[in-house]
Order: sequence, then structure tokens, then C-alpha cells
Amino acid sequence: MNPPPHPRNPPLRTIPHRLRAACACLLATLMSGCGGPLLEVTLVDERTALENQVLGSYTELNQEVMLLASVRGIDPQGKLVKKNPLAPNQKNVVRALQRTAFNHDDLERYKQAGVIGENNLGGVTLLNPAKLEAKQQGFVSNLVAEENADREVIMTRLIDTDETLTAQDLPRVRTAFATMNRDKAPAGVMIQLKDGSWRAKEKTATTPPPP
Repeated sequence: MNPPPHPRNPPLRTIPHRLRAACACLLATLMSGCGGPLLEVTLVDERTALENQVLGSYTELNQEVMLLASVRGIDPQGKLVKKNPLAPNQKNVVRALQRTAFNHDDLERYKQAGVIGENNLGGVTLLNPAKLEAKQQGFVSNLVAEENADREVIMTRLIDTDETLTAQDLPRVRTAFATMNRDKAPAGVMIQLKDGSWRAKEKTATTPPPP
């Protein structure tokens, strides 16, 4: 049975590349609990420099947005102070990350049902609308559109806040973002490989403990 629906600003702080790599390792470790890695999963040691950079930047961006989203801060004396208004692009990325968090459960539900898949451009694709009831189709189509729009804002912000990247790097950032999303996707989710083919993500065989 199909599951029912539920209803170039000031840059952020740039962190050293070694710290980016450390963040990438930590994020990859946290992600490993979300599902078995892809059969051809990219190990952290084997990632490209750009993929490590994107992972680290994404971790930093999430941390920074948590601070930006708060309307008040604390001064050195421990008093609450009102923060300055956010710049437009900062507001956009805060909203994008908040909406991806809000839509997460619905998105995962339809990914597990094989309706939505992770594509190789860092976004999601509606693969099997025929599996949906008529009343669900509008909801799921809107869900896909929102997720892709939010990911686009996030990827663009990653470039804007990294002094080593430019708009010309967007295709490469998309590929790195897609790798990150494939690696953290649970087993059974449809994923698009680099050659454009689709398949369900498989669990990695585990080695039994010695007798």
C-alpha cells in the first residue's frame, strides 16, 4: 500500500582544509548509521579533494546556519542581544535547510517506496509516479520540486562561501553533492550512478565474527 502524504553576500568563516577533511571524516562516520554504504561506496580516504571540501563546507554551513537562525545571541557578559538582520542569501539558505529538515520524513518515505530516487546531479528525481494514487501525485511532485530548489540554494551557497570555488565549479559541486547523498542513502533507495543508470542501493556484506 502506498504511504499517505502529510500535509555574493558576506562569506561565512573559511576553515583550513585539514579541518575540512576532519569534518568530512566525522560527517561520513555519522552518516554510516543511516544505511549500508553503496556497493561502490567511496571511502573517505579515496574521495577527491573537492568531495572532501564539499563535505566539510556542508558541515560548516549547517553549524553556521544554526547560529544564524537564532534571532538572539549572548554577549561576553552573558546578556541576550538581538542579532543583526540576515542578508538575503543568508535568509535563503536558512530557509532551504529548514525546509529540507521539515520535508525529510516524507522524502525518505517515498524514496523507500521506490517513487523518488537520488540522481547523479545532487538532486532527486520522481521515478515511478504510477505507484502513486491520483491524490498523492501533486503532493509528491511538489515535494521533489521543493527538495531540488533547496539543494540548489545550498550548493550555490557552498560555492559563495568558499574562496577556492567559483560559479564555474557548480557542475563539479553537483557531482560531489550527489556522491554524498548516495553514500548516506539507506539500502533499497534508488540511486543514479555516474553513467546515468539507476539501481537500488545494496547493503554491503558483513564479515561474520571469528568463531
